[in-house]
Amino acid sequence: MMLDNNLVRHLDACETMGNATAICSDKTGTLTTNRMTVVQVHVGGKHWKNVENPVKAREVESALPRSTKEVILEGISVNSGYSSKLLPGEKDSLPKQVGNKTECGLLGFVSGLGGSYDDIRSKYPEEKFVHVYTFNSVRKNMSTVIQRPDGVIRMYTKGASEIVLKKCKAILNRDGEIEPFSTVEYDKLVQTVIEPMACDGLRTICVAYRDFQPNQLPNWDEENSVVDQLTCICICGIEDPVRPEVPAAIAKCRTAGITVRMVTGDNVNTARSIALKCGIISPNDNFLVLEGKEFNRRIRSKPEGEVEQSLFDKVWPQLRVLARSSPQDKYVLVRGIIASKINPTREVVAVTGDGTNDGPALKKADVGFAMGIQGTDVAKEASDIILVDDNFNSIVKAVMWGRNVYDSIAKFLQFQLTVNVVAVFCAFIGACIVKESPLRAVQMLWVNLIMDTLASLALATEVPTEELLTRKPYGRTRPLISRTMMKNIIGHAIYQLAVMLFILFAGPTVFDIDDGRPVENVFKPSQHFTMIFNVFVLMTLFNEINCRKIHGEKNVFRGFFTNPIFYGIWIVTFVVQIFLVQFGSFAFSCVALTLEQWMWCLFFGATVLLWNQV
Repeated sequence: MMLDNNLVRHLDACETMGNATAICSDKTGTLTTNRMTVVQVHVGGKHWKNVENPVKAREVESALPRSTKEVILEGISVNSGYSSKLLPGEKDSLPKQVGNKTECGLLGFVSGLGGSYDDIRSKYPEEKFVHVYTFNSVRKNMSTVIQRPDGVIRMYTKGASEIVLKKCKAILNRDGEIEPFSTVEYDKLVQTVIEPMACDGLRTICVAYRDFQPNQLPNWDEENSVVDQLTCICICGIEDPVRPEVPAAIAKCRTAGITVRMVTGDNVNTARSIALKCGIISPNDNFLVLEGKEFNRRIRSKPEGEVEQSLFDKVWPQLRVLARSSPQDKYVLVRGIIASKINPTREVVAVTGDGTNDGPALKKADVGFAMGIQGTDVAKEASDIILVDDNFNSIVKAVMWGRNVYDSIAKFLQFQLTVNVVAVFCAFIGACIVKESPLRAVQMLWVNLIMDTLASLALATEVPTEELLTRKPYGRTRPLISRTMMKNIIGHAIYQLAVMLFILFAGPTVFDIDDGRPVENVFKPSQHFTMIFNVFVLMTLFNEINCRKIHGEKNVFRGFFTNPIFYGIWIVTFVVQIFLVQFGSFAFSCVALTLEQWMWCLFFGATVLLWNQV
């Protein structure tokens, strides 16, 4: 599975994934490319679009007052992790983003405005920061406090636009001057700027600042009072394009009976837009798109109360997008779906995660996927499978592999049980009536070699195909041996046993050969018993082809030549059987057969292929 970018840590997870009914997926990096770019910006009362275009970026730069430009460049450069940076790309490719992708997108905007974040950071080394409030899933913003050359203590804040804007009491106008920012203006900005950006599938980030006088410094431990009374600098709309292969992959999941749910920390409008582009929801359906707060309100009897399964069961079947969610919300969602008894068979849930806080959800899920690129060590340790490329399409491939593993086990069981039933009954009937088993011990050894080694290798090497995604999940209560398989096992066993008994009792007459029954308890090799052995092996070989298809498919040869291991083993086994019969008289108690007798053996062997056509 490594070739499909799936690093399997727990082997049982692979088979479990084939039975998955629900996938709770992250957005960033999994459904999207995780290459952030600032494409829109609202600054100085004006809304600029297509700012990723160098020409448009220079236009924005020339229109901004010097003071506004300075505070934008400094606010983004300083209030970003210094591990986040842009490196030159190879040849004509885009710059390589290292570190936090959102911050890299903002740093790209800094470069577009003609600034150098490296020069700014050199003026403000990390060890000289006055205070830092790091980003987390609860506050959804981060702040960095620095001392400027003029002695002013300045705090830069950036984060989710709705949250940061609520803390703003002022805003920069077109001339770079500070103006009051009221609740009415907040509502207007949300309606005219933030929501349209979010509806375009953009993540909106607000950049703000606050100045403190050196002689009037606050208590930095009182975060709520410190990160307040801010001045809004700008609102950036960051695009993270949907991976081109994701809509088709989600469509395959829907065909396979798997429900995909997106769990993200983004704005609800942004999440809805991305979900529409991915195909998770469609414009006219009635599926739920909820924020974390609304989700918790619906599933709990009272605020901050315990989750009630009865209330949860009213929400999750229709839920497709959970926005502004926390890792705890993801855990509650996964746990609730697994615990639900709405469906006769319990849901099998897969979940993706990349952060340390995603560990509980990854552990709780039936199959946990950690991000190989963005994932933390804690997330990887809690996972069952690591996505090497952080791509949702790799999850779909894991489903294919899981179903292929399940089918490979079922194929071998069908094959093995058929051979065993025929061999046991044939030996028993022969011993009771003829006083001698038609199959010698050394011949049974060869049959067992085919059955246990070569056939298992051949049937286990079938490559998964997208055809596997056209079936619904089996469910937890479905027996491993299905009705179709049981029909095949019993039907083949009866037919093969009938053919062998026919040759045993009527063969000497029909084929005009000597009766190979023992005389005075002395067994001698004969064409009669050699034909029985040969027919049994050939029927087993052709039944091996039948066992490639266990779901009632008519064309058992479909995809036959796509697996060279299978047909290679089949041909080698057939050739070895010819040599055993024609030249293994002493070792295998055989007598060389004529061409006509071989044709009869091939006829009886090939007729087992007709069973799938009935």
